[in-house]
Amino acid sequence: METNTTPVTTTAIGLRYGLLVGLVSIIFSFVLFVTQTDQSPVRWLGLAVLIGGMVLAHNAYKQVNGGFMDYSEGLGIGALMSVISGALSTAFSYVYMSFVDEGYMSRVMETTRAKMEAKGNMTDEQIDQAMSMAQKFSSGGWMLLFGILGSLLFGFLIALVVSAITKNSKPEFE
Repeated sequence: METNTTPVTTTAIGLRYGLLVGLVSIIFSFVLFVTQTDQSPVRWLGLAVLIGGMVLAHNAYKQVNGGFMDYSEGLGIGALMSVISGALSTAFSYVYMSFVDEGYMSRVMETTRAKMEAKGNMTDEQIDQAMSMAQKFSSGGWMLLFGILGSLLFGFLIALVVSAITKNSKPEFE
């Protein structure tokens, strides 16, 4: 009886877990949007989704790779996961803000302006200028670009730490 011994690549694991983490992130974001808690500290729990998914992906890779995973393999899995999940959740956020809740961005801008005014360290002209720039960069194309690049950068930084913890390199002299 033959068994399939095709090795599982870091790309396959990164894609699979990136899609899973992206799906969970979309569900989490939807709950935050609907309950209007997306601007509260609760949103940082989404970070646990990424970290947990990365640990699970690393363990899955090690399981099919004889218990071993180099640091660079962990970084690759983490970076690919972050880009895939970030692209999915950013696309969802764009669709939600553009078509489902069209008033979302105006509410966020009003809240941001109120926070800037409450701090009292900026003039009205500076606040207007900051709000103008924020409005430009919250448009569709910029939002998608910054969402994906931000996910890659932030995910890579997380992968640096998670990979250092979960790595298990093969012994050099065996």
